[in-house]
Formats: sequence, structure tokens, C-alpha cells
Amino acid sequence: MRSTGQLCPRPRLGGVTSPKVDVRPAAEHDLGALNAIYNHYAAETHYTFDVEPIPMDARREWFSHYAGTGRYRLLVADLGGQVVGYACSGRFRPRPGYATSVETSVYLSPEAVGRGAGSRLYEELFKSLENEDVHRAYAGIALPNPASVALHERFGFKRVAHFTEQGRKFGRFWDVGWFEKPLGAAVAT
Repeated sequence: MRSTGQLCPRPRLGGVTSPKVDVRPAAEHDLGALNAIYNHYAAETHYTFDVEPIPMDARREWFSHYAGTGRYRLLVADLGGQVVGYACSGRFRPRPGYATSVETSVYLSPEAVGRGAGSRLYEELFKSLENEDVHRAYAGIALPNPASVALHERFGFKRVAHFTEQGRKFGRFWDVGWFEKPLGAAVAT
């Protein structure tokens, strides 16, 4: 499942446009870049409710929950040999009845925001889940975050809940919107 797509063209120095982004399954050697991307959001934004940087040993343990097949996927956006973002589908809740539901996330390096990498990641993530036993995808978005809301809505997510003051960070409380996307592979048994 290796594919190549075009980032939204954006002029660069010398009139050169952005190169193609490659979306591929994450590998262990990507963990440093993934951790740096995530830790930026932990330190600088309310988009995640982690308030301290995630240490590498915790990131390795997190990585162990993903595979190249099945419901739980982890994909990276690679731009010229540099990882600039990732998307994942993980366990929604631990009880067996929730097995056909996944929670999705996408994180981009600040330089990649608004250049199409998030869309490419989600295109490939949802394509990889098409034949898996997954019925619904969910995303919790700390608000306000208009770019993330717009991305999820473009991919067919609908807001199904708005939790007020669900998380506390930077000395204040933040709302969280919960979004749901139907997926077709799972059947009731």
C-alpha cells in the first residue's frame, strides 16, 4: 500500500512548487519524527490534552499497537525523505463490543499544515480500512480547531457531540467536538 500524491502546489524559492508526498506504513525508524511532531502539539497547542512531551519509550509502546493490516493502522507522510505527518486508526474503547469502531487522528509538522498532506494521509488511511471489519470511525477534536474540523468534514465525518469544557490545558478548559464517519466493511453478527 504505497502511493504518491501531490501536495497542494505552493510556490517556493526559485519558483519551484512543492514536491510529491509519499504515504506509507510507519516504520520503527520513523518514531523520532512522529514524536517530534506530536510533542510540538503537546507543548504549543490545546489540540491534544497531553501537557508534557511524550518520552520515546512511551512512543515505542504506542507504536506496538499498530500493524500493516487490520483495523489499527499507522501511516506517515514522507516528503523527500522527511516524515512530515502521520494518521492512525486505533482502538476506540477496550470492550469487545466496540471492536468495529476506531478512533482516528492526524498530526502534521507545522510546515506541512495546509499543503494537502493531511488529506493524502486520510485518503490512504480510509482506503486501507475499506476491507477491514470496521463499521465506524470517530475523531475527538479539541475546539476551536477549524482546520481539523474542515478536514474531517471533507472526509464525511459528521459532528455527533459537543462536550463542553472536557479538558484543561494552559490554565483554561477546552470543548471537544466528537465526529463520526460510517465505514462499510463490518457486518452485524
